[in-house]
Amino acid sequence: MLVLVALCAPLLAPYGYSETNIVSQLQDPSREHLFGTDNLGRDVFSRIVYGARVEVLVSLGAVLIAGAIAVVLGTLSGYAGGWVDLIVQRFVDVQMAFPGLILLITILSMFEPGMWQVTIAVGILLAPAAIRVVRSAALSAAQMPYVEAAHSSGATHTRVVLRHILPNVFAPTMVTLTTMFGLAILLEATLSFLGYGVPPPEPSWGSMLGPDARRDMLRAPLLSIWPGLAIFLAVYSFNVLGDSLRDVLDPRLRV
Repeated sequence: MLVLVALCAPLLAPYGYSETNIVSQLQDPSREHLFGTDNLGRDVFSRIVYGARVEVLVSLGAVLIAGAIAVVLGTLSGYAGGWVDLIVQRFVDVQMAFPGLILLITILSMFEPGMWQVTIAVGILLAPAAIRVVRSAALSAAQMPYVEAAHSSGATHTRVVLRHILPNVFAPTMVTLTTMFGLAILLEATLSFLGYGVPPPEPSWGSMLGPDARRDMLRAPLLSIWPGLAIFLAVYSFNVLGDSLRDVLDPRLRV
């Protein structure tokens, strides 16, 4: 439903996300404005709907970036072993030693604010955990007898990786990346809340919880409730999806 809302935002939103009307500012929910209006008279429901598009694009892009890095480095680390594994894992250890939010702000402070900058930064932050998962799966698959048989029959390393390692890495990687969708949404919302995320006028659920909502919290408490509820539902949905995929893709968990 979140993806459908993001795709059909222009059809579902009754107003533009940046359409202002000072006369209608801070109105309660009504027939004209389903979720009310903010301090600039913008329709909150429309901004929530268009905000779903921002969240889906950022989280999808970040997860794809993290997945690409994880598959390449994790498979290389688990299959090659030796000094390659040592270098990759020390790199992962160094990155995971930094506080995540501080690392994100540091990366974003070096570039102009924008959606792609946030997407890349979040993807880089998510990559180390995914690398660990892929490396563990690749290391386990590399010890299997059929891999040894493939080497004995003269198969090249590239063929072994493509035909035997990657198929065994697919299931745990998909489960891990699916659960990271919710984390990516939380990270983007946190950055936007602090003013480092997607710049205005693009609507972000995190920025909707920012200074304006806090300032008008007593006059219009729903301004904070709607985006917070949207973040909760999106993160919860992706976490449930990840758990369901784990049950489907991992035969050991089937009853």
